[in-house]
Amino acid sequence: MEIYTSFVFFFFGIIFGSFFMVVGVRLPQKIAFTSDRSRCPHCSIQLNWYDNIPILSYFFLKGRCRHCHDQISSLYPLIETSTGLLFVLSYLQATSLTELILSLLFISLLLIIIITDLYYMVIPNKLLAYFLPAFLLLRTINPLNPWWNAFIGGIVGFMIIFIVILWNRRAMGAGDMKLMGVLGVVLGPSHIILTFLLACMTGALIGGVLLLPGIVQRNKPFPFGPFIALGALLAYFWGDIIIEWYLSLFI
Repeated sequence: MEIYTSFVFFFFGIIFGSFFMVVGVRLPQKIAFTSDRSRCPHCSIQLNWYDNIPILSYFFLKGRCRHCHDQISSLYPLIETSTGLLFVLSYLQATSLTELILSLLFISLLLIIIITDLYYMVIPNKLLAYFLPAFLLLRTINPLNPWWNAFIGGIVGFMIIFIVILWNRRAMGAGDMKLMGVLGVVLGPSHIILTFLLACMTGALIGGVLLLPGIVQRNKPFPFGPFIALGALLAYFWGDIIIEWYLSLFI
């Protein structure tokens, strides 16, 4: 039964992942999500329905548009697959229906943020405004221990980036600051601090690797939102284990 349910979550996850790509690409451009079917970003020709099958279409098309033959971003199957796997992980780890809904919404926000920041280096205020009330409501129904940790976490997350911006305005943006505040409501103070540390570590590591072939350039803007998202996912699912491991080093 658990295998069947996991498959169902994965199936719906890849479908939602495809939708998240649409939202992430269209929201910053203020294009309606339901205006029409997806179009090729290069030739703008509307795609056929069978070119929008999650994961499979990318491989059937060999990663190229059927019409202009330009390369399709590999982010599409990556986001779809990641969404499916993370939805399954949420199902397997959730201790209640409320926590399951919260984790699914949490994943949804983070994956859309990855897309908008990679494509446009933007974290839309409207997107955060959609998710914040839901997070506050769900953390009221299923609170952290103690219950006020949700509010403390939001303040701590906001203030971490606020201090960084005061120190160096080019280091991070207001979008990162507001995102951390929203995520802090879900994670609480200890886990939002862990999120920031993990984001800095993975950002430094991956950024350093990408500097070598010249994919990114020194002193040029670089999206930090995906690293916040990665740190938040690690903190949400394995934060307690990471913190316990770290503290054990000093005992």
